[in-house]
Amino acid sequence: MGAVYFYHLTRNPADVTLVSLIGKAREQGWRVLVRGNDDQRLDWLDQKLWLSGGDESFLAHGKAGSPYDADQPVLLCTNPENSNAASCLMSIDGADLSPDEINGCERACILFDGHDYAAVQHARDQWKSLTGAGCAAQYWSEESGRWEKKAET
Repeated sequence: MGAVYFYHLTRNPADVTLVSLIGKAREQGWRVLVRGNDDQRLDWLDQKLWLSGGDESFLAHGKAGSPYDADQPVLLCTNPENSNAASCLMSIDGADLSPDEINGCERACILFDGHDYAAVQHARDQWKSLTGAGCAAQYWSEESGRWEKKAET
């Protein structure tokens, strides 16, 4: 049974935090699915991920919709399917994850912009909904300059 980790972004943007989290998930041997709500935003993220870190930290990934989705170690998508059999699900820009998805994976991560009131409120609603459905959850903040766990259920 998995757990959902909420990441309250106040210092680094989502793409920088994603690179770090994806790297840690891949070190665990997990496939990763990154779910967003907007294809154009995922196109932008796709470009950022190709350019992150240079040759030393190349982050192999793909965008959903190709015949090779199942082969991708990291897949970017807007749909609810787990096309690459990911063990780690990541949500950006308010994309929803269901309790069943969280309980069926090793880890789920919800990244939200701490400077956007609507994003913070949506994350609060997700926390209430997911913990109310019995999902284990942790809340992490980078407000102090480093990641600190602020709450856990």
